[in-house]
Amino acid sequence: MTISKNAGNSADAQRARLLEALRSGPLSTLAIRSQLDVLMPAARVFELRQHGHNIQTTWVDEPTDGGRLHRVAKYALFPSAQTELFGSIDSPFALSSPHKSTHVI
Repeated sequence: MTISKNAGNSADAQRARLLEALRSGPLSTLAIRSQLDVLMPAARVFELRQHGHNIQTTWVDEPTDGGRLHRVAKYALFPSAQTELFGSIDSPFALSSPHKSTHVI
């Protein structure tokens, strides 16, 4: 897998890469670090969950490049209840929404 247009190191770019990759199938912590250059996958998954994405975690034993087995998280993206009912919605309440604005009352 190659890094897409979201090639920066910002948390936004890392979340975008991770979400794009998870749409293709489950990925382990080690795969996310090596293939997507996301060094803290758990933090990005946490943030994506806060944005409403339904990401489930399972635990797997996987060898590192050095050959040692480690118990690591494997993340899988599932449709959220909102997505199942309405499809993908650009919510004005999403943190990264272009419709986000500041209101003064």
